[in-house]
Amino acid sequence: MQIVLLWSDICIWLLVLAGIAAGWWSRRQPPLVAAWTRVGASRPGMAAATILLAFVLVGLLDSMHYREQLPGKDGEKISYSVEVLSVLDHVLTPLRTRLEKTYSEPMATRAYAKEMMETRLPDGSMRTQRDYPRLKFGGAVLGNDESGLVRDVLFRSTRALVIATIVWLGLCFWVVRRCARRAPVVEEEAQSLSLPAAWRALWRGETGFAWNSVLLALGALMLLSALLIGLAGEYHVFGTDKVGQDVLYQVLKSVRTALVIGLVTTLVTLPLAVLLGIIAGYFRGWIDDLIQYVYTTLNSIPGVLLIAAAVLMMQVMIETHPQWFSTSAERADMRLLALCFILGLTSWTGLARLLRGEALKLRELEYIQAAQAFGVDDLRIITRHLLPNLMHIVIIALVMDFSGLVLAEAVLSYVGIGVDPSMISFGTMINNARMELGREPLVWWSLVAAFSFMFVLVLAANLLADAVRDAFDPRMA
Repeated sequence: MQIVLLWSDICIWLLVLAGIAAGWWSRRQPPLVAAWTRVGASRPGMAAATILLAFVLVGLLDSMHYREQLPGKDGEKISYSVEVLSVLDHVLTPLRTRLEKTYSEPMATRAYAKEMMETRLPDGSMRTQRDYPRLKFGGAVLGNDESGLVRDVLFRSTRALVIATIVWLGLCFWVVRRCARRAPVVEEEAQSLSLPAAWRALWRGETGFAWNSVLLALGALMLLSALLIGLAGEYHVFGTDKVGQDVLYQVLKSVRTALVIGLVTTLVTLPLAVLLGIIAGYFRGWIDDLIQYVYTTLNSIPGVLLIAAAVLMMQVMIETHPQWFSTSAERADMRLLALCFILGLTSWTGLARLLRGEALKLRELEYIQAAQAFGVDDLRIITRHLLPNLMHIVIIALVMDFSGLVLAEAVLSYVGIGVDPSMISFGTMINNARMELGREPLVWWSLVAAFSFMFVLVLAANLLADAVRDAFDPRMA
C-alpha cells in the first residue's frame, strides 16, 4: 500500500501532539495541576470526556489514509488504486463493501420497497407478483428460515453483552486494585485500603478522581459497541440508504468530518478572538476603535451569504485546477479545509467582543492598576493577570463554538455549500434524508442515526466544557 497524507490529517495529528505537549507542560504548573484535578473530580465532566475520547478514537482511525496496491504481473510497474482508504475503512470493510440494492429498515431481512418478483409454485410453474425482495447480505445467515430472526438476534446480542460485561468487570477490578495500592485512596485515610473497601470507596465517589463516572460511561460504551459488533456482522443495524450503503458505516465516517470542522476552525478562531479582543479592551483608544470597526463590519454582512460566497469562490478555484489533486479524496479534503478557514475567519467576532468587554472591566481592578503603577510591562500584565482570568470564558466559548460549528456544517451541507458531496458527514446525511422524508412509506432511520450521533457528540462537548469552566474560573475557586 501507499501512505497518503491529507492536509486535514496533518492538522489533526498536530493537534494531538500539541495536546500531549500541553499536558506535559501543565504537569509542571501547580495552578494548572490543581485546576485539572478539579476537572477530574467532576463526575459529569469525566463521563463526557470518556464519550468524547471514543469519538476522538474513531476520528484518529479515520485520519490514517492509504492507497491499496493493484494486482499486476511480476516485473510490471507498481500501480495503486485511485480510491483513498483509511484504517477505519479497513476495520469496517464488511460494512463498506456489503451494498444492498436500495433502502432497508434497521435489522431487516427484506428491502423496504416492493418489486416485481417471480416465484415458483409447487407444480413447477412461475408466478409474477409484487413483493419485498430478500436482502443480499442482511440476515443472509438465516438462509430461507426468516422466522428465526428474533432468536438469532437475541442469541448474538446476549453473547455480545456477556462478553462486554466480563471485560468491563475485569477493567473495574484492575482499577480497584490500582486505587487500593495508592495511598491514600480516601483523603481522610492515611493507609492503603483492602480491595472490598476500595471497591466501596470507588462506587461511593470517595476517590479523588471520578472513576465511578468513567467506568459507568465506559461500560455503556462497551455494551453498545458489543451490540453493534455482534449484530453488524450479519445485519444492517441502522438500515441502508438509497444506494444500499450501510447507515452505521456512514455515521462512523461522519465523526471525523465533525471533529475536523470543530477543531481546525477553532484553531483559526482562537488566536484572532483572544488577541484582538484582549488588546481592544486593555489598550482602548484608537486600537479599540479600529478593532471594533473590523468586527462590526464583518457582523454587518449576513453570515450565511459571506460563507456561501467564499465557499463558492474556493470551489470554482478547485474545479478549475484539477491538476493540483491526484485523487478525489484530496480535492474533497481541500474543500473541507477551505470551509474550516472560512468559518474561522467569520466566527471570531462574538468571542472577541465578549473578551473585550471583560478586559475593559478587569483593567480597572486594583491589582492591575497597581501593576501599571509599578511599571510592569503591558505584555506581562496581559499574560499574567488578564489572560488567566479570561481563560474560563475562552474555554466555554470555544467548546460552545465547537458545538455550533458541528451544527453549522449540517446546515451548510443541507443548502449545498458545505463539504464535498463525496465526503460523508452529518450534514450530507441530513441533506440526503430530506428527500427520504417525503417518501411513502417514510424513510426515517438515516435522519435518526445522524441526529443521535451528532446529539451525543455535542452534548458531551458541552458537559465537559461546563466542568472545565468551573475548574478554571478563579472566582469559582
